Amino acid sequence: MKDLLKKHDINLLVNCAGVGVFKPHEEISILKIKELIDVNLTAPIILSNLCLRSLKKTKGHIINIASIEAIRHSKFSALYTATKSGLRDFGLALFEELRRADVKVTTINPDLTKTNFFDDFNFEPSENKSAYLLAEDIAKAVIKIIEFDGVVTDITIRPQRLEINKK
Repeated sequence: MKDLLKKHDINLLVNCAGVGVFKPHEEISILKIKELIDVNLTAPIILSNLCLRSLKKTKGHIINIASIEAIRHSKFSALYTATKSGLRDFGLALFEELRRADVKVTTINPDLTKTNFFDDFNFEPSENKSAYLLAEDIAKAVIKIIEFDGVVTDITIRPQRLEINKK
């Protein structure tokens, strides 16, 4: 990464990796706890740190994909919620730090999105098209936010309905 940044300036960093676990906290292994914190929180913080000099030069943009769980807390989501809330708060505070450098920071909090994220869980979005988002919906939001003449610091994107299927 450092070699890449020595040769090229970047103007956009999208932190969009994420893993989840939804079960009683006492049943989550220490390794799984570390994995969620590393992927959902530590990696975006480190990547942002590594890219900041370049982003300041280009007056760039950091976009963090958090989760609805960053603002709505569900049963059996304490660990996931903590990592996504941490990412959201990191983005909001980092925006304040970078305002004078003209670096934009946006956090997107998507609700249920029909992806393979749910493959290993005992629930998934229902088949009702008004009860889930698509990855393309999030991508369209990213494009609109980048094109916006101003800064969207925090946005929540939700389907109209809340329906899940138990597996």
